[in-house]
Amino acid sequence: MLKNNKIIVVLALGLILFLGSVVEAETLTVVGSFSNEDKVFEKFTEKTGIEIESLDMSSGEVLARLKASGGRPMADLWFGGGVDSFIAAKNDDLLEKYKSAHDASIPAKYKDEDQHWYGLYLVITGFITNDQILEEENIDLPTKWSELTESQYKDEVLMSNPAISGTNYAILNSILQSKGEEKGWKYFEDLSKNIPYFSKRGSEPHKKVLLGEIGVGITYINGGIMALPEDNPVSVVFPEDGIPWVPGCMAIFKDAENIEAAQKFVDWTLSKEGQKYIRNLNSTIMVREDISKPEVLKDFPLDQLLDVNFIEFGSKREMIIEKWNENIVK
Repeated sequence: MLKNNKIIVVLALGLILFLGSVVEAETLTVVGSFSNEDKVFEKFTEKTGIEIESLDMSSGEVLARLKASGGRPMADLWFGGGVDSFIAAKNDDLLEKYKSAHDASIPAKYKDEDQHWYGLYLVITGFITNDQILEEENIDLPTKWSELTESQYKDEVLMSNPAISGTNYAILNSILQSKGEEKGWKYFEDLSKNIPYFSKRGSEPHKKVLLGEIGVGITYINGGIMALPEDNPVSVVFPEDGIPWVPGCMAIFKDAENIEAAQKFVDWTLSKEGQKYIRNLNSTIMVREDISKPEVLKDFPLDQLLDVNFIEFGSKREMIIEKWNENIVK
């Protein structure tokens, strides 16, 4: 009987320890949009034991839902998306301040000076073209933004809606800044005449080009896009008159339930290990200067990046999107 009692006690203790580990297991909830995010999350879980539940959503959608809910966070962490929405969220006091353990390794232009958000990688943009369509329609390969307003590209250009896509808002704002607002808005009025509709996802233009449904896609460019010409009749073009770009960002939501787990995620993705892993996974240019460019982008012309003021990305966002919706969107 005594032996049986000991067995029962041991089993009971084991059950208590097991249940305790289940209760104490950390879970991080993440919202946003990021290439191969599942693999990033799996690697983070492997390194930390913290499980991740995620919801895919564009940065514009995240910001809109945040405001509609009165700032109540829909997750712990916001991962991926253009800086404009993060700046707007900071200005509305929707983000948690956190100084990462790797703060000193991140250049000032890629982070919020008050540590409410951090850049993770560079989102660079340009064109992808379906060479068969261009040849069949006797259309020239575009090499500049200015060329896309020419009549030969009528109904052959696709761009995502900047009100939804953070990447395309970066394109809109960058060109407005580089040309000046009057000339910039005139440019987009002319460009819109060649665009049959504005897509809802930043990935749609390059997918439509691959499917042969459109001749020119205005798109983000990463290693995956750069590899497409190997097996498809497409070309990738970095416009000679300037490359719009934006840091892809992350931030912790104010009043998040699992702030410590979110902080660990921020630290890991900004560490050398995390930055190398994401660079190798997505072939993107990372924010840490001690992480080299991916091989497929080793010749990327960094000197062609447009010189832009990211504070204006956030501070003028509502005004610019309102004007876009009134005058451009179709």
